[in-house]
Amino acid sequence: MSRIVGIDLGTTNSLVATVDSGIPLVIADADGQRLTPSVVHFPGAGAAPMVGHPANRVRVIRPAETVYSAKRFIGRRGAEVAREEMTLTYPVAGAGTGPVTMRIHGRDYTPDEISAEVLKKLKADAEAYFGEAVTRAVITVPAYFNDAQRNATKHAGELAGLTVERIVNEPTAAALAYGLLRLREKSKIAVYDLGGGTFDLSILELNNGVFQVLATNGNTRLGGDDLDRRVVDFLVAKIIAAGGPDARGELPMLSRIREAAEAAKIRLSTEAEVEIPLPFLTPTFSFTCRLRREELEDLTRDLIAQTRAHCLRSLGDAKLEAKDLDQVILVGGQTRMPLVRRCVAEWFGCAEFEETRGDLRLGADYHKAAGPMLNTSQNPDEAVALGAAIQAEILSGGFKDILLLDVTPLSLGIETFGGLMNVIIPRNTTIPVKAGELFTTAVDGQRSMLIHVLQGERERAKDNWSLGKFDLEFEAAPRGIARVGVQFEIDANGILHVLARDTKTGHQKIVPMKSAVDVDDAAVQQMVEESVEHAFDDLKARQWIEAKLRAEETAKATRNGLAECGGELPEEQRVKIETALGAVEALLAAEDARTKIGEPVKLKAANAALDQATQPLAEILMDRAMEVLLRKRGLIQ
Repeated sequence: MSRIVGIDLGTTNSLVATVDSGIPLVIADADGQRLTPSVVHFPGAGAAPMVGHPANRVRVIRPAETVYSAKRFIGRRGAEVAREEMTLTYPVAGAGTGPVTMRIHGRDYTPDEISAEVLKKLKADAEAYFGEAVTRAVITVPAYFNDAQRNATKHAGELAGLTVERIVNEPTAAALAYGLLRLREKSKIAVYDLGGGTFDLSILELNNGVFQVLATNGNTRLGGDDLDRRVVDFLVAKIIAAGGPDARGELPMLSRIREAAEAAKIRLSTEAEVEIPLPFLTPTFSFTCRLRREELEDLTRDLIAQTRAHCLRSLGDAKLEAKDLDQVILVGGQTRMPLVRRCVAEWFGCAEFEETRGDLRLGADYHKAAGPMLNTSQNPDEAVALGAAIQAEILSGGFKDILLLDVTPLSLGIETFGGLMNVIIPRNTTIPVKAGELFTTAVDGQRSMLIHVLQGERERAKDNWSLGKFDLEFEAAPRGIARVGVQFEIDANGILHVLARDTKTGHQKIVPMKSAVDVDDAAVQQMVEESVEHAFDDLKARQWIEAKLRAEETAKATRNGLAECGGELPEEQRVKIETALGAVEALLAAEDARTKIGEPVKLKAANAALDQATQPLAEILMDRAMEVLLRKRGLIQ
C-alpha cells in the first residue's frame, strides 16, 4: 500500500511531512521551500492553476483571479458568512443554504476545490520526494471545526486524489510533535495554536503512551489575517490623510497594501521598527511610513486578548488551574509575535522569559513548582505538519507506543418533546465514541418520530444548532411506548453518524450528518460562553418546560376525571379540586408570550397541590377501572 503522509492544510501556509528513519520532517518542494502559501491563481484560457509561491507573487498584480484564505470559508453556507468577511481582493459570494463560492473567469469555485488545488501541489511534492505515488494522507483541522467543515476538508482531499485516513485536530497534532521525546508520564500541557485564520487552545495529558485531550476551546475565525486587516486599515487611513487615494475600492492597490502590511507585521516580531514603502500607488502618488512594534501591539492588542477567555474556559473544562500544567506549547506562525508570547506567559503564570531565546527554562534546572514552562522549541509553522506525520506513522504501524485520543468540543443530542435538548454525547467526550438512548412516543397513535440532531450547550433545542433532521416511520403505537432507539457514533475523524431503529420491527436508518452545514460557524466560539451566561435562564426554562408538560397532562386528566365521575364527589372535595385546577391553569396561562417561560417553582407547587386534591377522584377512577377489569374476567356480574 501507499505510504501515508501528514498534511497541515493551513489558512495562510500549508505543509506536507513524513517520518523518515524514525525522524519527522517537512518535505520541501523543488525550490527547497517547506512552506507552501495556500494561494491559488487561475490564469484563464484553459491554463492550469498556479499554486503556492508563484501564485503568491502574482496575487499583487492579478488579485481578482487569485484566491487565498479559502480555509475560512470551507464547509460554510452563504448565510453564515458576514458581508465584511467577503470583502477580499477576489470576488466572494454566497447566500442562504448555498455554499460560499469564488467566481473566477466566469466559473464558481468552492473552497473545497480551491483547497484541493493546494493539496494536489503538496501531493506532487511528496511524490517527487519519495519517487512513487502518494495516495493516502492524514490532514489536520482546527479543533473547533464543525462536522460540515471536517467533511469539506475530507472532500478536498478526495478531489486531490487522496484517501484521507484520518482528520486530526491541529493542537493535538502539535502535541505529538512536541511530546514524542520530551514529555514525561502524567504530563499536562496546553497547546496555544494561533495561526493565520484560526485559534485553538487544547489541554492534553500523557498517560502510559496515550495522549488524551482533556478539553478544547477556540475560535475558528480569529488569526493572523485579522491582525493583517488591522494594519491594512491603519495604512489606508494614513494614505488618505496624506492626500492619497482611497484603496478600499481598488483591488490591485489593496492587494499591494495587504502584502506590505503582512510583511511589516512579520518583521516586527524581530525588529523594533520597520519602514513600509508603497511607491507609485498611482502614477503621481507614492507613500512611505514607519511602523513601530508598540504601534502594532496597540492596533492588535484587543484581538490577542480575545484568546484569553478561551484559555480560561479550556482550563475550567479540564478542571485544572494554570499551575497544574507542565508546559504551554506555542503553535502557529502568529505566536512568533512578542506580544502573544508575553500575554500567554502572563495568563498561564509562566516566569518571565527572554524574547531573544524564545523559550523558558528548558534546562535541567527547571522546577515544576515555578509554574508551567513556555515551550517554543519547535518551529511554530511546522509543528502541526510534523504531528500529522507522526499520526500517519502511527497508522502505518511505525510508532507502536503512542496513541492519540481526541475529544468532541461540543455536546450532541436530539430534540425531545417540549423543545428541550436531550444530550447523548456530552462535550469533551473522548472520540471515537458510540452512545445511545431509547425514546418513547409522545401521542397516541403516533406513526413516526422526527429525529432532530442538535449540537451545542444550551437547554432548549432552539438555542442550539441543527445538524439535520430525518423521520423514522413505524406502526401506530400508544403514547409512552418505548419504541425508538437512537445511537450516535463519532468516528476517528470527528464526523457524526446517527442511527435510529424501531425496536419492534428492527427497521432502522443510518444517517451520516453531511447536512451539518446547518451549523452556524459564526457562533461556534460563542456557544460555550452563552451557555455560561444564560445558565440560570436555561435551567429555569428546562424546569418550566418539564413542569408545564406534567401540569398539562395532570390538568387534562383532572378535567376528564371530573367530567366522568365528578358528581360522585362531595361538594367540598369537588370545589377543592376545581380551585387547585384553576390555579394550575392560571399559571400555565401566565407563561410569557415572548420567552415561553413562566414560574416553574410556583407551577410545581400548584401541581403538587392539585395531585393532593385529586386523591379522592383518583380513588374513584381506580375503583371504576378495577370494576371494569373484574367484569371482563367474569369475576363479578
